[in-house]
Amino acid sequence: MVDTALDGYAVGRKLSKIGLKTSDTAELSFTDVKVPVEDLLGEENKGFSYLGQNLPQERLSIAVGAYAQASAAVRFAQAYTQDRNIFGKSVASFQNTKFELAACKAKVDAMESSVDRGLELHDAGELTAADAASLKLFCTEAASDVIDRCLQLHGGYGYINEYPIARLYADNRVNRIYGGTSEVMRSIIAKDMGL
Repeated sequence: MVDTALDGYAVGRKLSKIGLKTSDTAELSFTDVKVPVEDLLGEENKGFSYLGQNLPQERLSIAVGAYAQASAAVRFAQAYTQDRNIFGKSVASFQNTKFELAACKAKVDAMESSVDRGLELHDAGELTAADAASLKLFCTEAASDVIDRCLQLHGGYGYINEYPIARLYADNRVNRIYGGTSEVMRSIIAKDMGL
Protein backbone atom coordinates (compact mmCIF):
# COMPACT_ATOMS: atom_id res chain seq x y z
CA MET A 1 0.00 0.00 0.00
CA VAL A 2 1.31 3.45 -0.82
CA ASP A 3 0.59 6.23 1.64
CA THR A 4 -0.37 9.24 -0.47
CA ALA A 5 1.60 11.49 1.90
CA LEU A 6 4.92 9.84 0.93
CA ASP A 7 7.53 11.92 -0.90
CA GLY A 8 7.49 11.25 -4.63
CA TYR A 9 3.81 10.37 -4.86
CA ALA A 10 1.83 12.82 -6.99
CA VAL A 11 -1.51 13.00 -8.73
CA GLY A 12 -1.24 14.39 -12.23
CA ARG A 13 -3.87 15.67 -14.57
CA LYS A 14 -7.41 14.32 -14.64
CA LEU A 15 -7.90 12.53 -17.95
CA SER A 16 -10.87 13.42 -20.12
CA LYS A 17 -12.71 10.29 -21.29
CA ILE A 18 -15.53 9.84 -23.78
CA GLY A 19 -17.62 7.94 -21.23
CA LEU A 20 -17.85 7.03 -17.55
CA LYS A 21 -17.75 10.73 -16.67
CA THR A 22 -18.65 10.09 -13.01
CA SER A 23 -15.55 7.91 -12.58
CA ASP A 24 -12.41 10.04 -12.36
CA THR A 25 -9.28 8.78 -14.07
CA ALA A 26 -6.01 10.55 -13.35
CA GLU A 27 -2.30 10.10 -13.93
CA LEU A 28 -0.41 8.92 -10.83
CA SER A 29 3.32 9.35 -10.37
CA PHE A 30 5.56 7.33 -8.02
CA THR A 31 8.97 9.00 -8.34
CA ASP A 32 11.50 7.28 -6.04
CA VAL A 33 8.73 6.50 -3.51
CA LYS A 34 10.03 4.50 -0.55
CA VAL A 35 7.29 2.20 0.76
CA PRO A 36 7.87 0.87 4.30
CA VAL A 37 8.19 -2.91 4.53
CA GLU A 38 5.20 -3.08 6.91
CA ASP A 39 2.99 -1.68 4.11
CA LEU A 40 3.73 -4.61 1.80
CA LEU A 41 0.61 -6.58 0.83
CA GLY A 42 1.40 -10.23 0.18
CA GLU A 43 4.83 -11.26 -1.06
CA GLU A 44 7.30 -8.99 -2.82
CA ASN A 45 7.24 -9.24 -6.65
CA LYS A 46 3.98 -11.24 -6.63
CA GLY A 47 1.64 -8.34 -7.48
CA PHE A 48 1.09 -9.32 -11.11
CA SER A 49 0.42 -12.90 -10.08
CA TYR A 50 -2.17 -11.71 -7.55
CA LEU A 51 -3.78 -9.56 -10.21
CA GLY A 52 -3.96 -12.50 -12.61
CA GLN A 53 -5.75 -14.67 -10.06
CA ASN A 54 -8.63 -12.19 -9.94
CA LEU A 55 -9.00 -11.65 -13.69
CA PRO A 56 -11.73 -14.29 -14.23
CA GLN A 57 -13.89 -12.66 -11.53
CA GLU A 58 -13.20 -9.19 -12.95
CA ARG A 59 -14.18 -10.37 -16.43
CA LEU A 60 -17.34 -11.94 -15.04
CA SER A 61 -18.28 -8.63 -13.42
CA ILE A 62 -17.67 -6.77 -16.70
CA ALA A 63 -19.96 -9.26 -18.46
CA VAL A 64 -22.65 -8.74 -15.81
CA GLY A 65 -22.38 -4.97 -16.29
CA ALA A 66 -22.58 -5.29 -20.09
CA TYR A 67 -25.71 -7.43 -19.75
CA ALA A 68 -27.29 -4.82 -17.44
CA GLN A 69 -26.43 -2.02 -19.88
CA ALA A 70 -27.93 -3.89 -22.84
CA SER A 71 -31.06 -4.69 -20.86
CA ALA A 72 -31.45 -1.02 -19.94
CA ALA A 73 -30.95 0.02 -23.57
CA VAL A 74 -33.84 -2.20 -24.67
CA ARG A 75 -36.08 -0.70 -21.98
CA PHE A 76 -35.09 2.84 -23.01
CA ALA A 77 -35.70 2.14 -26.70
CA GLN A 78 -39.01 0.40 -26.12
CA ALA A 79 -40.33 3.26 -23.99
CA TYR A 80 -39.03 5.90 -26.41
CA THR A 81 -40.45 4.25 -29.54
CA GLN A 82 -43.84 3.74 -27.87
CA ASP A 83 -44.01 7.45 -26.93
CA ARG A 84 -42.51 8.95 -30.12
CA ASN A 85 -44.87 9.51 -33.05
CA ILE A 86 -43.91 9.85 -36.69
CA PHE A 87 -46.22 9.93 -39.71
CA GLY A 88 -49.18 9.89 -37.32
CA LYS A 89 -48.29 6.71 -35.43
CA SER A 90 -45.84 5.51 -32.82
CA VAL A 91 -42.35 4.51 -33.94
CA ALA A 92 -42.95 1.21 -32.10
CA SER A 93 -45.83 0.37 -34.44
CA PHE A 94 -43.53 0.06 -37.48
CA GLN A 95 -42.47 -3.48 -38.39
CA ASN A 96 -38.77 -2.55 -38.53
CA THR A 97 -38.90 -1.19 -34.97
CA LYS A 98 -40.62 -4.34 -33.72
CA PHE A 99 -38.04 -6.55 -35.44
CA GLU A 100 -35.11 -4.50 -34.13
CA LEU A 101 -36.42 -4.55 -30.55
CA ALA A 102 -37.19 -8.28 -30.79
CA ALA A 103 -33.66 -9.03 -32.04
CA CYS A 104 -32.19 -6.93 -29.23
CA LYS A 105 -34.38 -8.67 -26.64
CA ALA A 106 -33.24 -12.07 -27.92
CA LYS A 107 -29.58 -11.05 -27.52
CA VAL A 108 -30.25 -9.75 -24.00
CA ASP A 109 -31.96 -13.05 -23.12
CA ALA A 110 -28.91 -14.98 -24.39
CA MET A 111 -26.64 -12.69 -22.38
CA GLU A 112 -28.70 -13.32 -19.25
CA SER A 113 -28.36 -17.09 -19.66
CA SER A 114 -24.62 -16.77 -20.20
CA VAL A 115 -24.20 -14.51 -17.17
CA ASP A 116 -26.25 -16.91 -15.02
CA ARG A 117 -23.99 -19.79 -16.09
CA GLY A 118 -20.89 -17.73 -15.32
CA LEU A 119 -22.19 -16.84 -11.87
CA GLU A 120 -22.97 -20.49 -11.15
CA LEU A 121 -19.45 -21.52 -12.20
CA HIS A 122 -17.95 -18.76 -10.05
CA ASP A 123 -20.06 -19.75 -7.03
CA ALA A 124 -18.88 -23.36 -7.45
CA GLY A 125 -15.24 -22.23 -7.73
CA GLU A 126 -15.09 -23.59 -11.29
CA LEU A 127 -14.91 -20.41 -13.41
CA THR A 128 -11.84 -20.83 -15.61
CA ALA A 129 -9.91 -18.10 -17.37
CA ALA A 130 -11.28 -19.34 -20.70
CA ASP A 131 -14.87 -19.43 -19.39
CA ALA A 132 -14.54 -15.84 -18.16
CA ALA A 133 -12.91 -14.71 -21.41
CA SER A 134 -15.69 -16.28 -23.45
CA LEU A 135 -18.36 -14.71 -21.27
CA LYS A 136 -16.75 -11.26 -21.37
CA LEU A 137 -16.23 -11.43 -25.13
CA PHE A 138 -19.80 -12.51 -25.86
CA CYS A 139 -21.52 -10.11 -23.47
CA THR A 140 -19.47 -7.01 -24.28
CA GLU A 141 -19.73 -7.53 -28.03
CA ALA A 142 -23.47 -8.29 -27.82
CA ALA A 143 -24.10 -5.29 -25.56
CA SER A 144 -22.30 -3.02 -28.00
CA ASP A 145 -24.54 -4.21 -30.83
CA VAL A 146 -27.74 -3.95 -28.78
CA ILE A 147 -26.95 -0.46 -27.49
CA ASP A 148 -26.03 0.77 -30.97
CA ARG A 149 -29.29 -0.58 -32.42
CA CYS A 150 -31.32 0.93 -29.57
CA LEU A 151 -29.63 4.31 -30.04
CA GLN A 152 -30.54 4.13 -33.74
CA LEU A 153 -34.20 3.68 -32.81
CA HIS A 154 -34.03 7.01 -30.95
CA GLY A 155 -33.10 8.79 -34.17
CA GLY A 156 -31.34 12.12 -33.69
CA TYR A 157 -32.33 12.26 -30.04
CA GLY A 158 -30.17 9.20 -29.44
CA TYR A 159 -27.12 11.37 -30.03
CA ILE A 160 -28.13 13.95 -27.44
CA ASN A 161 -26.58 13.55 -23.99
CA GLU A 162 -29.81 14.40 -22.17
CA TYR A 163 -31.13 10.99 -23.25
CA PRO A 164 -29.79 8.07 -21.22
CA ILE A 165 -29.18 6.00 -24.35
CA ALA A 166 -26.48 8.47 -25.50
CA ARG A 167 -24.63 8.29 -22.19
CA LEU A 168 -25.02 4.50 -22.16
CA TYR A 169 -23.52 4.32 -25.65
CA ALA A 170 -20.42 6.24 -24.56
CA ASP A 171 -20.08 4.43 -21.22
CA ASN A 172 -20.42 0.99 -22.80
CA ARG A 173 -17.53 1.36 -25.22
CA VAL A 174 -14.81 0.74 -22.64
CA ASN A 175 -16.21 -2.72 -21.81
CA ARG A 176 -14.47 -4.18 -24.86
CA ILE A 177 -11.16 -2.69 -23.67
CA TYR A 178 -10.72 -2.96 -19.91
CA GLY A 179 -10.24 -6.28 -18.18
CA GLY A 180 -8.53 -7.35 -21.40
CA THR A 181 -9.50 -6.33 -24.93
CA SER A 182 -11.78 -8.45 -27.10
CA GLU A 183 -8.68 -9.49 -29.04
CA VAL A 184 -7.02 -10.74 -25.84
CA MET A 185 -10.21 -12.64 -24.94
CA ARG A 186 -10.13 -14.35 -28.35
CA SER A 187 -6.49 -15.34 -27.77
CA ILE A 188 -7.31 -16.86 -24.36
CA ILE A 189 -10.23 -18.81 -25.81
CA ALA A 190 -8.20 -20.02 -28.80
CA LYS A 191 -5.36 -21.16 -26.52
CA ASP A 192 -7.84 -23.08 -24.38
CA MET A 193 -9.08 -24.76 -27.58
CA GLY A 194 -5.54 -25.92 -28.26
CA LEU A 195 -5.08 -23.53 -31.18
